[in-house]
Amino acid sequence: MRRIPLLAAAGALLLGALTAPAAHSAPTTFVHPGVTVSKAQLDFARTEVLAGAQPWKAAYDQMMASKYADLNRTPTPWATVECGSYSNPNYGCTDEREDAIAAYTDALAWYVTKDARYAQKAIQIMDAWSVTITGHTNSNAPLQTGWAGSTWPKAAEIIRYTYTGTWANEARFATMLRDVYLPTVIKGSNSNGNWELTMMEAAVGISVFLEDRASYDTAMAKFRTRTAAYVYLASDGSVPKTVPSQNLDTTAKIVSYWQGQSTFVTGLTQETCRDFTHTGYGISSISHVAETSRIQGEDLYGTDVGERLRQALGFQSKYQLGTAVPGWLCGGSLNLGLGPVTEVGYNALHNRLGIAMTNTQTLTLGNRPAGTNNLFVAWETLTHGDNPN
Repeated sequence: MRRIPLLAAAGALLLGALTAPAAHSAPTTFVHPGVTVSKAQLDFARTEVLAGAQPWKAAYDQMMASKYADLNRTPTPWATVECGSYSNPNYGCTDEREDAIAAYTDALAWYVTKDARYAQKAIQIMDAWSVTITGHTNSNAPLQTGWAGSTWPKAAEIIRYTYTGTWANEARFATMLRDVYLPTVIKGSNSNGNWELTMMEAAVGISVFLEDRASYDTAMAKFRTRTAAYVYLASDGSVPKTVPSQNLDTTAKIVSYWQGQSTFVTGLTQETCRDFTHTGYGISSISHVAETSRIQGEDLYGTDVGERLRQALGFQSKYQLGTAVPGWLCGGSLNLGLGPVTEVGYNALHNRLGIAMTNTQTLTLGNRPAGTNNLFVAWETLTHGDNPN
């Protein structure tokens, strides 16, 4: 079992000194485990859980009481996962996402308990899928591939780099990620922005596991462009930035793409007026990629990515907490339901960088322990809640 020591993350830049996207983002040497959560973060969480400290112990107990930590779980792999709009039809969609979350849950449980049964269960689940799946089909295939593809490498990184036993089919799992998931997600999407953000999260995580610098750079470049087009800042100008391939070349097209919203204010996202649930997916993926990038040595929290994340969290949190919706915003009505998506960004921006985030803090603390959205977000109070690493 090879080990690669944790590299020191690059120092955070001041948020006022926003930097342009780097031409090359991939590290010379990848850090492992290094997809969303680092070894130092895992060590901190484990220490706190074993000491019975809160909120980590409650978060751990919540995770272990969930169906995902069941050692009797039988994986349900499909050769072809078919997912239509809103997973209708649903042929393997829920099974794939939940088995991936279970593998990640078991990997976390292994790390905290050092009980090899959990590592072996994670391996069993990953092996079942890697020997079976050949592809995804129907209209939601790109998003489904992104959701599951975001979770698999998080589980695999922990097992590959911390489990002291053997994983005989590790290479087959890597081939699955390379051949079944990466070609789909790396293409990106011109659908609503949460699609491409989640797909780039998957592409970045897979690239770390595969140590593929070229795909990492491609995914990171698309991520930077999409993040700038997903969260509006006043400094962007009178209308939001766009993704060139979408040909949103008039104000009317941009307004339509932004769910009919024609008044743009800092922190508004492209899907705020659709609903907060999908907005939460986009915010979550922004935070996950930023966290992975920081672990890999490039701190995006000090760039426009961090500023957009901060403003998006604050704007959505304010209304999620019950602030009255003004008439100019989404016709005076919002569909709430942000989900368990604030821990990673809040910890990075507030706890590490010391930025005041009153609304995000209130929402984050009130939602603890943050559980799972059963898609691609899981147990982030445990892994990132007030984590100094």
